[in-house]
Amino acid sequence: MGVGGRHDMLESWRSAGLAICRLAGLGALLLAPLIGAVDGRAEDASPDQTLQGNMLSTSFAVGLERSVDYQVFTLTNPNRVIVELAAVRMQLPSPTGDKPVGLVKSFRGGLSAPGQSRIVIDVVAPVVVQQQTIEPSPSGKGYRLVLIFIPAYSVTNDVPRAPTAPKKASYGLGASSLQPPVPRPAERPEVRAAKSYKPVIVIDPGHGGHDSGAEKNGVVEKDVVLAFGKALRDKLASTGKYKVLMTRESDVFVPLDERRAFAENNQAALFIAVHADYARSQARGATIYSLRESVADALRRSAKTELPSSLMSRVELAALQRSGDAEAVRRILADLIESEVDITKERTGVFTRSVIEYMGQSTNLKENPDRSAVFRVLKTAQVPAVLIELAYVSNAEDARLLKSDHWRDKVADSIMEAIENYFANQKAKPLANMLPE
Repeated sequence: MGVGGRHDMLESWRSAGLAICRLAGLGALLLAPLIGAVDGRAEDASPDQTLQGNMLSTSFAVGLERSVDYQVFTLTNPNRVIVELAAVRMQLPSPTGDKPVGLVKSFRGGLSAPGQSRIVIDVVAPVVVQQQTIEPSPSGKGYRLVLIFIPAYSVTNDVPRAPTAPKKASYGLGASSLQPPVPRPAERPEVRAAKSYKPVIVIDPGHGGHDSGAEKNGVVEKDVVLAFGKALRDKLASTGKYKVLMTRESDVFVPLDERRAFAENNQAALFIAVHADYARSQARGATIYSLRESVADALRRSAKTELPSSLMSRVELAALQRSGDAEAVRRILADLIESEVDITKERTGVFTRSVIEYMGQSTNLKENPDRSAVFRVLKTAQVPAVLIELAYVSNAEDARLLKSDHWRDKVADSIMEAIENYFANQKAKPLANMLPE
């Protein structure tokens, strides 16, 4: 990638808002019949949705119209419990007000994307999800999801934390916890094996077609990054653990926005852009870029501003305004978008550090290899995304490496190990970022 074309500024904040949301069609789903379910303020008390407990154990129950697939995971800074579900009408407990109830400070939930719902539970301290169950509702109407939280300090640290695949909801069974599991009483039935889900990884070889990228020392960037992308794809596919897609598999030009949209539309769990660098100096080594924090913050602000017009038609907005629920829906969507940005940012940071750790064992890294930029291809709040500059075509030694099959194989192995490490240690694997086998 040439120096002059590296730092593409944002085309417009409006497109940024649309990129962060990608929630087209939510307006229709958020109209009057669903407002009460999203807001979680039931007029009548019901045993189906409850919040009760203390600082040692807190029970959180949500009423559901049907049994659905779901997954629970936790995040820190701030401390939260996230529940990802298939789209479903839900009834949340009564709001907590100004004071926490047990370990729960506040909560919100609703549709987060077409076909997907999310519940965000703010907790007063790190917690472990001790129990999670979908069961028939006590009222006899539909089902309810019951979560029981306990303080994280009450669990020993020697329990494995590796994530597991989402579970199929059934009577008495819940999703696998992504926190250290607490042994269950012997009389409880064992969880049945769930359908295997594969994270979607999108590899984006830079340039292509009429855009050759950087050229020097007999190296053409578009060619070496395509060869590298294919090598990485084949290695990942051979594990059987991932669904691997490429933005291009031949010498064709793909616009930057289409590359990013390809990852978003395929609900990628990771987006990896592959490039080779150029400099007038004798700089050498690999660099890993993520989206500059100020740009990510601007995406969040712009998305909130664009919420009504980008997600709903004028007719849908008018219907919400007549019902008096427009502001509540705006607030809920804004919270969901903010949560999406935070999760993506956290995962991007974790993956970047993993790449640096493992790639540094196979090739030279540039001094301070963890960089941020405003590359347009990284401008997404939905997919953890990095851009890897493999080496400098302008450096004779780096150029020799870029043409070496042995070096390519070794570095691709190290990035695959970084990906394996990322998925083995991350705290969150949402259903939206996986595809069934």
